[in-house]
Amino acid sequence: MGGSSVAVRDAGRPFRLGFISASWVRTTLHRRDPRRMRFLFRSLSGLFITFLTLALLFLAGFQLWQAVASRGEDGGPGRGGGGEQVYSARLLTLIPQQVQPVMRVFGSIDSRRRLELRAGAAGRIVYLDPSLQEGGQVEAGQLLVRIDPSSAQAALDNQIAARDDAEATLRDARRNVQVATDDLAAAERQAELRRAAVDRQESLATRGLGTSADRETAQLAASSAEQAVIAGRSALASAESAVTAAQNALRRSEIDLSEARRALADTTITAGFSGRVTAVTAVEGGLVSLNEQLAEIIDPDALEAQVPLSLDQFSRLVDEDGRLDGTAAMIVLDGSAGRLTAEAQIDRAAASVAEGASGRVVYARIIRGGATLRPGDFVSVEIAEPALADAAIIPAIAIGADGGVLVADDQGRLTATPVEILRRQGNDVVIRVSDELAGARIVAERAPQLGTGILVRDSQAEAPSDEPRAPATDQSARNRRGAGNG
Repeated sequence: MGGSSVAVRDAGRPFRLGFISASWVRTTLHRRDPRRMRFLFRSLSGLFITFLTLALLFLAGFQLWQAVASRGEDGGPGRGGGGEQVYSARLLTLIPQQVQPVMRVFGSIDSRRRLELRAGAAGRIVYLDPSLQEGGQVEAGQLLVRIDPSSAQAALDNQIAARDDAEATLRDARRNVQVATDDLAAAERQAELRRAAVDRQESLATRGLGTSADRETAQLAASSAEQAVIAGRSALASAESAVTAAQNALRRSEIDLSEARRALADTTITAGFSGRVTAVTAVEGGLVSLNEQLAEIIDPDALEAQVPLSLDQFSRLVDEDGRLDGTAAMIVLDGSAGRLTAEAQIDRAAASVAEGASGRVVYARIIRGGATLRPGDFVSVEIAEPALADAAIIPAIAIGADGGVLVADDQGRLTATPVEILRRQGNDVVIRVSDELAGARIVAERAPQLGTGILVRDSQAEAPSDEPRAPATDQSARNRRGAGNG
């Protein structure tokens, strides 16, 4: 305290300059002078604030020095020869090779084979198979639904009786034909005898032996016999017509009987093929109307993916004649439980385009691994395209807004070079590797501070071989921190 110079004013004395000593402080505390106490408190507070300010300034300078040092150690922009900044970037070497692009599109699963179960008759459901429920498994020919067959059975019995009556009528008509045939034959024999009697009378008359009355009597008898023959023929024709009518009646009764049997068969519904049941609306005891849909059966072994494609994507899959050549595809269903895959093959394209739509719709037939898929699943489809020669796959963030890449020379100086983008695959792109780019090193992750003429060094070459390489996001973050600090 002895080093501080203050102005002290005692009671009744003018101001004068002096030093604060320990004795003065003890005197001040002993006398309890309010003005001296306030002066002492303010002096000590000022000294404390001064020392605190100096300490904070020293701490700020130390933190700034540590930040600059840590930035240099983390690969931030350093200083090369002559004071030039050198940025750290991940470099990739372009090696031309044969690349097979994979087209990633989306589609939905559908079944190529469906069966709608509809009521063939109106009535009450008296039997419902336990398998006829959502997701139930049914076999081909299995009885699923039975509608009350009482009315259909009664109609069938009536038609059977009508068929029996028609058969009896036909048998009677055929017997009548046989009788008419015999009557006609007898009448014809009688007519022949009558004609022979007339001939005898005429022979006697030529010899002068007979009378005219005998001749007339014989002629009248012959005429009556001819009429009997004509009547017999008419009866035979009527009997034959009755047979034809009876045959037609029997045929109609058999048709009615077949309809009755079909109506009875329509009261039962069976599975046309083995599959899974969906869209079930039938309940036991419920009343159904004719042609009402009760359920639907889906064949789980005949699934396919419906995939919409753009015209550019579709043109990559067809051959020179415009036909699909059975390109292989992979069906992927991603979910929280995992990733389900199935093998498929593109076999056809839609015959028409919906109004207002563009592109084409192709169908990929699932050939293996589709047991876990269900119609209606929204899936992604990976289609293998024809291989591309002299190409390379690089990250999409390596391409700038100008459609080029940054190429580093032997000294690490960057140069912007345009490239031809062949395909885009998610976060990657497939580019054409020209002769001048073969073996060149490019920047894998563009950053705002990187451009033509910037000097860079490979961050992967600096990292120890036993340490894992930093992810692209971490490297980008370091580049952004370097740009902000620079």
